[in-house]
Amino acid sequence: MDILNVVIVAALLMTVGLIGTGIWSMAHGGDFDQKHSTQLMFARVGMQGITLLLLLLAMFLAN
Repeated sequence: MDILNVVIVAALLMTVGLIGTGIWSMAHGGDFDQKHSTQLMFARVGMQGITLLLLLLAMFLAN
């Protein structure tokens, strides 16, 4: 497997992990949610952007 593919899969898994943690945090509420919900969703958006850029890079390099 190409190193770019491994990085893309890792970024995708990190994005899914951040989404899951954010949803879990919002579902349970409390102190953790109040402190970290904004940070988790900001990190999720950032990871989605990085993943998208990596996918576009892979498509560009495939041509």
